[in-house]
Amino acid sequence: MWWHFLVCIAIGYFVGSIPVGLLIGRFVRGIDIREFGSGKTGFTNVVRTVGARWGGVALIGDLAKGAAPVVIARIISDDPFVAMAAGLATAIGHDWPVFAGFKGGRGVAASYGVILALNPIAGLALLPLGLAIIGITRIVSLMSVVMAPVFAIVFIVLAAFDLHPWAYAIYAIAAAVLIIVLHWENVQRLLAGTEPRFGEGGNRREGAQVS
Repeated sequence: MWWHFLVCIAIGYFVGSIPVGLLIGRFVRGIDIREFGSGKTGFTNVVRTVGARWGGVALIGDLAKGAAPVVIARIISDDPFVAMAAGLATAIGHDWPVFAGFKGGRGVAASYGVILALNPIAGLALLPLGLAIIGITRIVSLMSVVMAPVFAIVFIVLAAFDLHPWAYAIYAIAAAVLIIVLHWENVQRLLAGTEPRFGEGGNRREGAQVS
């Protein structure tokens, strides 16, 4: 029913808009982490500005807020497109959060939380590849821009073989596009060889006045 979409999209967007990293920065150090490092609110920038332990908290929080709306959507409706819509709304909420002036993160952890809720086997099966990329290069953005299209391709293949609904593949494609577009500056730095490695680049941004 149409109201299932509206309710689940609203739940997804507002849950996604909870600025976990921003709240951690304010609680732990009394800062707006958007004024430091990458200027984003995700796991990587929390590690840069607040530390690895709190970065782990941010990661768990973003994964949970990605998965929760999909789980709720499945309770409300058995239509996989409703779950897909809830997941996409969650990613959009994380990227442009209403509770943080529409200045959020790049949606990697939240999008992966959605992936885990949609197809946990596929999500976990590809996790070692993502960890390997980070382990070898120590560049999280590289992992993000590589793994986003990988997930999209895998989800398309799974849908083509009727191993999960096409709605899941549509989500993976849309999430990949969002992640790559929001990482465009990172892509340019990767090509130039100037992208910071994991934990680096946490200095205050020049002229930053977000809050």
